Amino acid sequence: MKSPIKNPTFSDLKAFMAVAEQRSFRRAADFSGVTRSTLSHAIRGLEARLGVRLLHRTTRSVSLTEAGEELLRRISPHLTGLEQALEEIADTRGQVLGTLRINGGEEAIHLLMQTIVPAYLARYPGVSLDLVVDGRLVDIVAEGFDAGIRLAEDVPADMVAVRFGDDVRFLAVASPSYLAQHAAPATPDDLAQHRCIRQRLPSGKRYRWEFSRHGQSIAVDVPGTLTLNSSPLMVDAAIKGLGIAYVPDVHVRSALADGRLVTVLEPWCPPIPGLCLWFPANRHMPASLRALIDIIKEKG
Repeated sequence: MKSPIKNPTFSDLKAFMAVAEQRSFRRAADFSGVTRSTLSHAIRGLEARLGVRLLHRTTRSVSLTEAGEELLRRISPHLTGLEQALEEIADTRGQVLGTLRINGGEEAIHLLMQTIVPAYLARYPGVSLDLVVDGRLVDIVAEGFDAGIRLAEDVPADMVAVRFGDDVRFLAVASPSYLAQHAAPATPDDLAQHRCIRQRLPSGKRYRWEFSRHGQSIAVDVPGTLTLNSSPLMVDAAIKGLGIAYVPDVHVRSALADGRLVTVLEPWCPPIPGLCLWFPANRHMPASLRALIDIIKEKG
């Protein structure tokens, strides 16, 4: 007769689900806020209780066994439903608790830190706020985030977007010394005759400079011998006379004010809608996220 299976704990099942979804003990540990050794101990205990191997482990990767795939398929909706139920119970009691995970670019998270986070944490001390800087436009649902912050034009059409911050304006700028040697471009097409400081996006692609005027839009794959992946570094390069840069205006205000840089193609650089907090429309909204949205709207 087989000995009865010992019931696994809720925390062990959550540990398994995190590792199974992330396919990595390191990423699962970062996501869960625990150590890798804690996760490893939990998985070993779960496998011992069930009497089956759930994961194939190597030094480089983690994959699910057939039993692991079946367990994940069966428990995932139940654990998700249980967590949602607990959140809803907390909501009915007027409590704002738990962890709120938000993903965004560095500038977006910096703005959130400056304008919203101090008031939010002071008002809701029971919330653990987990802000992750990531230049990629990630699938926030698949990667376990409650919300993201991105430029309005980058928010997927099927998501809810809450405006956050002012309009943004990208400006083409160059140093007076560069323009003393090169005639300023009159149209975006003229950039083909210039040295431009190009930008590498987090995805690895090179950014095509986007301009608009009188309803006409144009994207230019500008020429240049210097490519950077940081707006502040692009500004520094432009100040040194290495070419024309195209960056958000927040990075060049001081350099424009003191004359280290001047704008070119300014009529082709209108403001665009700024940052938005975005999240899925068809998922229960935790009280912690609703509270954050309320503060964003309060700050206007």
